[in-house]
Amino acid sequence: MAKKKQEEMSFLDHLEDLRWHLIRATIAIVIVGGVAFIARDFIFDTIIFGPKKGDFVTYEFFCKVSKTLGLDESFCIKELPFRIQSRTMAGQFSAHIWTSIWAGFILAFPYVLYEFWRFISPGLYENERKNARGFIFIASLLFFMGVLFGYYVISPLSINFLATYQVSPEVHNDIDLGSYISTVRTSVISCGLIFELPILIYFLTRIGLVTPQFLRKYRKISLVIVLILSAIITPPDITSQIVVTIPILILYEVSIVISRFVIRQQAKQEKALRKK
Repeated sequence: MAKKKQEEMSFLDHLEDLRWHLIRATIAIVIVGGVAFIARDFIFDTIIFGPKKGDFVTYEFFCKVSKTLGLDESFCIKELPFRIQSRTMAGQFSAHIWTSIWAGFILAFPYVLYEFWRFISPGLYENERKNARGFIFIASLLFFMGVLFGYYVISPLSINFLATYQVSPEVHNDIDLGSYISTVRTSVISCGLIFELPILIYFLTRIGLVTPQFLRKYRKISLVIVLILSAIITPPDITSQIVVTIPILILYEVSIVISRFVIRQQAKQEKALRKK
């Protein structure tokens, strides 16, 4: 579909353009999700159920760290004492479909961003497009870093705590398949999106809603919000919350640096325009 010039496009033209970008992004997710559907054994046995196994790399790492520091060896486990069950007729098939779709979204994320960028970039000035050339690469890198953090840190922390917690020896943990997958999926997707904070701050600074001074002024309030957020996406123990809080605080400080960089760039551009 031949594109009109941005300034000549009506509101309905913009909606039509957006519709085609969404269609192409959806097709990419479906195609990649189809590949994930075929690779069922790898997706479920190796990835989804990886944090359920006692020899998962995260448990072995924390076990070694605990032994080195002489701390509690609760992560030195051979097997997690719970079973996963499906209690509905279509439970396993439904889990297979939706897990494939979410896998398609995660793996096709760079292309989804590319379509998003193609939609908004015509509305930017040439110098703004130049300054944001690395948008897709950086945003995708941050997203995948968040996904890996969620999978290798948040998921095993949550599963190890919640699946082994007992109110009484009389109660056995037989975890529903959907509940287990939801825990892994929520950990992975939420961390992937949280790691996009520097990108969000970049655009908020560009449009004037956020400044470095604002971010520094409300740093303490942000710390409280981060702690609350960490408590939501992690099990209720201090160690897990600290592990999650550290990278989020680092991202916040990086966002301040990015915001300061954007302000400086805008000041240079304004100065250059005044000289002309």
